This record gives sequence, C-alpha cells and structure tokens, in this order.
Amino acid sequence: MSQGPRSGLAAVSSALLAMSRHLEVRDVLKTIVASARELLDAQYAALGVPDDHGGFAQFVVDGVSDAQWKAIGPLPRQHGILAAMLREAKPERLADVRKDPRFEGWPSAHPDMSDFLGLPIRDGDEVIGALFLANKLGPVGGNPPHPPRPKPQGSCGFTEEDEELLSILAQHAAIALTNARLYERSRELTIAEERSRLAHELHDAVSQKLFSLRLTAQAAAALVDRDPSRAKGELQQVAVLAAEAADELRAAVVELRPAALDEDGLVATLRTHIQVLDRAHAARVTFVGRGVRALPAAQEEAVLRVAQEALHNALRHSGAEHVDVTLDRRGGGAVLRVTDDGGGFDPQGIRRAGRHLGLVSMRDRASGVGGALTVESAPGKGTTIELEVPGG
Repeated sequence: MSQGPRSGLAAVSSALLAMSRHLEVRDVLKTIVASARELLDAQYAALGVPDDHGGFAQFVVDGVSDAQWKAIGPLPRQHGILAAMLREAKPERLADVRKDPRFEGWPSAHPDMSDFLGLPIRDGDEVIGALFLANKLGPVGGNPPHPPRPKPQGSCGFTEEDEELLSILAQHAAIALTNARLYERSRELTIAEERSRLAHELHDAVSQKLFSLRLTAQAAAALVDRDPSRAKGELQQVAVLAAEAADELRAAVVELRPAALDEDGLVATLRTHIQVLDRAHAARVTFVGRGVRALPAAQEEAVLRVAQEALHNALRHSGAEHVDVTLDRRGGGAVLRVTDDGGGFDPQGIRRAGRHLGLVSMRDRASGVGGALTVESAPGKGTTIELEVPGG
C-alpha cells in the first residue's frame, strides 16, 4: 500500500466508514473523492457520474478551490481519457496524462497535472462513475510541504499498490453510491405516494365544499327577489363555504415538502415561512433560531410540519395577537416551541369531543422520528406546542 501518512488498515477503515455515513448522493460523492485524495496522497481528485447525453450528470472535485473551479468553466464532456475510462471500464495509470495520445487539453484555468490514476466505479456490468487522481505527492513534512514524490524517468508516481487500494475504495464507493441512489428513489416514491393521497383528499374535500357553495348560491339567487332577508343569510353562508374551501386548499399545499427545505435548510425555511405568515395575518408572528445544526431530512420535515400545523391552529382558531416560534439546539437535536396568547383550550376536552386540531397528526409526526410532543393550554391562557427531536 501507499506509504503516505494515511496508509494502513485504519485509514482504509476510516474512509469506508465515512462513505457509509451519508445517504444523500452528493454527500456520498464528496466523501468518496476526499477519502481517495487523502488516502493516496494525491494533489487532486475527482469523481464523474455520466449522464445519457455524452456529458456528466455530476462531477465532484477535491483539491481545487471554489474560485478555481468557477474559473475552469462548464462541466467536462466525456472525451479523451475520461471517455476511455467510461467506455472501456478499465484502470488507467499514466506517468504524464498530458503526453497520452487521447489527451485533448484543458481550459486555461485548469490546474496542471501529470501523474494520473483512474478507475471506473461499477455496479455489476454498469459503469456508474469514474474516480480520478492526479499528481502523487510526497510525505507530509517535506520542504516545501507536499513536494512531488521522486520517481524514475517516465514512470507514474502512483504505484500498483495505490491502484489496488483505489480499487478497494471504488468497490465500496459503488455500494455507497448505489445505496444513496436507492434511498433517494425511495424518498421520491414516498413523496409521490403522499402527493397522490393528498390529491384524492383535496378532490374529495374541496369538491364537497364547492358543491355546497354552488347549491347555496343557487338558493340565494332564488330568494333574492321574494325574501331578501333569507337571501342575505344564504350569501353569508356562501362566504363561509368559500373561506373553508380556501383553507382546504392551503392545508393541502402545506402538506407538500417544499424544495426550500432541501435547498435552504430548516432554519431558513422556517424563517421565510413565518415572515410570510406575519405579513398575511393581523397577528404578530415572530421567529428565533438559536444554534441549531442541520438535522436528518426526516427530522427537519417533522419539525417543519409540526410548526406549520401549530401556526395554522394559532392563526385560524385561537384569536391570538402574538405567536412566537423558537427553535433551539438541544444536544444533537432540536426543540421547537410555538406559543400563542390566544383563547387556549382544554386538551382533554378537545380529545373527548373528538376534535383534535391536528394534535393527532403532530404526535404521529413526532413519534415517527423518535421525538416527543407536549401541549400546554387552558381556556383563556393561550397555547404552547413543544416538539423535541433527536439528532442524527
């Protein structure tokens, strides 16, 4: 094996464990690349996942700064050495990639590379990626730090042992990448199933409301000349039914996981959602987030959904003038509190009457991610909903 500072069984074990910790494909790709570069003492590492159009669906690098990567330009196409690796699905170990007849140059901002080691990542017969390393480095502590490792003229700094080690890493990378893809597909299926369920519920609920609204409007039209007083009552009922239909629509939209949660994270998504509610309602709605780390996707979605349900109750049913939302770190997890100064209610009485105000749904979401939900309320005393969820 390589004689670099990260060589040995412990280093390999550390790299494999790091890969297995992640479920998101992008995180897995980044971990594979960083592990390979560190493990084999390379100056640069990259991993490309092919698309179906002659390019790369994803291309992750390590050892190149963000500014450098931006200056390099668009993702590389599948040509030259990269195309050969994906097409022929065999290892490539080159003394100088620039002298290979398949080399076709690179953008002006691209770092200079010589030693090259590349391996396909395979899932059975399918090549699902290609892992590249460039510029073998010397031991840490050189002067200057990390000088190129001395090598015989015309030979590659990456050894056969390095290739064997990278082969082991690539095999485990295939497992980690396949698992991550399966996880993401299962999540997509879950979201699709949830949307289908919501579509049916939305159709049933809103159709009933609209049917009632239409009949009531027809009754009002029939009464407007001969009984204006009754017609006025029917029109008031029309307004009530229209508001209820609008609420049904809003509730269904809220149920869909917003893309912002994946893109911006829980704290930013909550803050934006609460700012919108504060502008849309007469009540003052505030948010404070303190020291919360990123949580697993399921926990973040549970926190967001409970917050939305609690806010809906507070703003629609409690008559509150102030609603305060806080999200605090607790250990590796988080605690959400939604507090209002509204009319409050008797939690036991609500349960006995069969009206849950979403409490059953909130408790289900809490228990589904190993969390705990508590409700404190009393008539005339306002309400506090608290959700605690563990970390990953």
